[in-house]
This record gives sequence, C-alpha cells and structure tokens, in this order.
Amino acid sequence: MATITVIQPSIMTETVKRRVAAYCRVSSSSEDQLNSYQAQLTYYSHKFEESDTEELVDLYADEGITGTRDDKRDEFQRLMKDCRRGKIDRIYTKSISRFARNTKDCLKNLRELKALGITVFFEKENIDTANMTDEIMITILGGLAQEESVSISQNTKWAIRKKMASGTYNAPHLPYGYYRKDGEIQVDDSLKEVIKNIFSDYLSGEGMTAIANELNLKEIEPPIGKRWYMSTIRYILTNERYIGDALFQKKYSTDTFPFEKKRNKGELDQYYIQGILPQIIPQSIFNKVNCLISERKDKTSTNCTSTYMYTSKIKCKLCGCSYRRKNYNGQIYWVCKTHNEKAANCNATPLSEKQLNDAFIKVFNKLLHHYKIILINAYDLLQELKCKKYGGSVQVIDIHKEIAKLREQNHVIARLRTKGFMDEGKYQEQTKELNNKIRKLQAELKKLTRSDDEDDVLEQLDMLVDYFEKREQLMVSFEPETFDSMVDKITANQNDLTFHLLGGIELKEKI
Repeated sequence: MATITVIQPSIMTETVKRRVAAYCRVSSSSEDQLNSYQAQLTYYSHKFEESDTEELVDLYADEGITGTRDDKRDEFQRLMKDCRRGKIDRIYTKSISRFARNTKDCLKNLRELKALGITVFFEKENIDTANMTDEIMITILGGLAQEESVSISQNTKWAIRKKMASGTYNAPHLPYGYYRKDGEIQVDDSLKEVIKNIFSDYLSGEGMTAIANELNLKEIEPPIGKRWYMSTIRYILTNERYIGDALFQKKYSTDTFPFEKKRNKGELDQYYIQGILPQIIPQSIFNKVNCLISERKDKTSTNCTSTYMYTSKIKCKLCGCSYRRKNYNGQIYWVCKTHNEKAANCNATPLSEKQLNDAFIKVFNKLLHHYKIILINAYDLLQELKCKKYGGSVQVIDIHKEIAKLREQNHVIARLRTKGFMDEGKYQEQTKELNNKIRKLQAELKKLTRSDDEDDVLEQLDMLVDYFEKREQLMVSFEPETFDSMVDKITANQNDLTFHLLGGIELKEKI
C-alpha cells in the first residue's frame, strides 16, 4: 500500500479582512441629536479595532441633514462613490431610517449595492442583505421609515406655525448684520454701517451692481460666498428684518414625497411680526428705497440702456474684435470694430440694441423656465467632479476623523457645563480653543479638497439658482441690472448670439 506523507505549507496565507464602512446620520442639529451623532461615530470607530475578520475603511457621517433626499447628503454620496470604486465590501448602519426615509431611494441604493456585491447590515432591525432572498422586508420597513419622516415633518411644521402665530418663533438663521448672544439678538456694529451705507448709496442714485462692485473693491466680507452680487444687494434692500420686523413663511415645504421648497403665493398663511429684531434702518428710509426699486423696475429699457450697457460685452465670433456703439439717425446699433473700420475685413452685420435686448429677454425667460434642469445639473456635475478628484485622499479622511473627535469633545464639555461640573468661564475657554482647532483643520481641508476656480463657479451657480428660485415673473422689458449681474459677455455670429453667463453657462439665441 502506498505511503502518503502530508507536507505542510511553509508559507502561511494571510487572512484577507473584509473592508467595511459605517454610515451615521442625525436629522437635526439639536444637542440631543448631536450627542446621538457623536455616539454613533464613537461606537463604529471602536467596533472594528480588534476584529480579526473586518477592518474599518472609513466613517461616513452626515450631521443635521435630512434623510429624505439622497442629493442632500454629501457623505452618503461619498459612500456610494467609494462603493462604485471597489473600496468597500460591507456597510454597517444603525437602522433603515438612518440609511434612508424614502422607500424609492432606499431600494434603488440597495439594488445598486447588491449588484456591486456589497452587503448592508441594519443593526436595529437585525437585517442583513447578505441573507435576503427578496426585497419585501426592506420595502415594508422603508415604507414605515418614509411614513415616520412624513409624520415628523408634519408635527414639526405644526409646532413652528403655532410659534409663528403666537409671535414666539425664533428663526434659526439671522440676516447679515445680526448675531445671537445668550439667546438675545444683537446688532453687529462692524456690519451695521455697511448696511446703512448700502441703503444710503442706493437712495443717492447708485445701482445695485455698482454698490456690489464697490464693496468687492473694499474687500468687505459678503453674507455668503466670496463676492457681493446684485442679488445680494437686492436681498438686503428688500429685507424687512432691517426695520425690526419679520415676515414668516415666505416659503413652505410640501407635505408629500419628495419634499420640495416652494414660494408661498397665498397657499398658506404668512405671519408678519413687528419689533422682533433691533432696528438698523428707519421705516421711512426702507419705504423710500423700495419705492425707488419699483420705479426703476418700471422704467423702459430706452431710459436705461442708452448709457453703454453693452460696452466691452460683445465679441465678434468671426474676427474676435469688440463691438462699438453707433447712433444712426437716432437708432442705437452695435457694430464690430473691424467691420466698422473696413467692411471687407469682416462680414459681421450690425446689431440693433433692440435685437440685443430682445435676445436677452428670450434667453432669460427660457432659463427661468428650465433653470432646475440646466443650473442644478451643472452644479451637481461639477460637485461630482470635485468628489472624484479628491475623494480618495487618506489625508482628507484623517482630517475628517480629527474634526469629528474635536466636535465630540465640544459636546462632552457642553454636557459637563449643563450638569454643573464646569463653570462658564472654563467652558468658554475650552470651547474657544477647540473651535480654533476645528477652524484650522477645516482650512487645511479646503486647501486639500477645493480649487478656487471650481469654488467660484459653484458659488456663481448657487447664486443663479437662488435668484431664479426667488423670481416669480417672466421678464417683459429689458432689465439692465439683471443683464449686467448675470452676463459676462456675448459672442456675436451671423445668425445667433451666445450669452456667456455666470458659472460658465452658455446659451445661444437666434437673431
């Protein structure tokens, strides 16, 4: 009989650990919810430290973000992108309601993950998609989570409206020039003069764009973004908060999925509360400014556009030269400089100012009708390109983790102060130190993950979206300030004009 000798392997194969990710989310920024958020981060950070079979790739955590819309959750989108790149084998999350409160999105994402070979474990429901034969249980639980979201939304809106009706509602965000201290609304003295000057300059005859340009030259920090725009000035000039009053429920959220923000045009009650903030601008000045805004809006285009609105804005597609303003028997035309000097050198035809005005009106109204498709898609695509460019950096992940630890320390000392274990002075000292560290890390993060050019474009697209969301009516007659703040240049061809707008948007219109 043959003798069999077993030869043991001389090289032991190393067990390959399964790469796991944890997703955490809380749906508000209240202290209790933030404690829950930090608890989830801490739990998952320690869960896999000593595991022999699994290793934590990354933590993905959305703080104070709704679960009803995937596109509102930056960290969730980053998680899905890393899954598509093959960086993750399994996902852990607290519950289905943390993962999604929209059944449709929940199923869509789970199907995609299943196709990628990635499993998801929901700890609260003890559901593991690795053991699922169908999607019935997920559909039921996802539906319950969606109903929970609707219920929470309705209860929250009811409570807020009750506070509005009683005059006790405190808006979470204060306008430019105000801040809260010990629960009281205060005026920022350094910004008070900026706001007063904006109103004064407009009454003295300066346009909104001119005021914005002057503030940019003085390098005065704007309410949002890096630059002042015409729309920023309009927001301040028309905001009743600066006379101490507040009109609540200018916008509202729909009651059904998907939740959408809409401008309140009479569908729901509005609440006008007087004396809710310290007054910066007298009522008489505010009224004069808003009357002047209405008067200027009602002026015909001929009173406003004859002052060289298109100077340096129009470029010839054929030869590249600028267009010059010409007056033929009282009619204003814009002519290619090369053609004007010698027609044989360029075949560009003159454009009447009315043609230019009418073309912009058409472009504006088309964009007003389709801005959600054009602008928001452009914003999302650019944001996605940024994520692809910077999403896989180990250094970025480490900074995110460090920021999370510092925020956890902030919440710990907040609880200590609340329970009386820390005095106010010590609390303020430690909070200031932690916040300074967080700001430095965030600044470092921006250097690693943000490009100035990309950020400027994203801000410009965001400003355009905000403007069109507030715009209610089509443009009937040419609006010079709108044109000046929105259009970088026009490229003129024989039969069409291309309008180059903020954010790199280009729209063509026939002439």
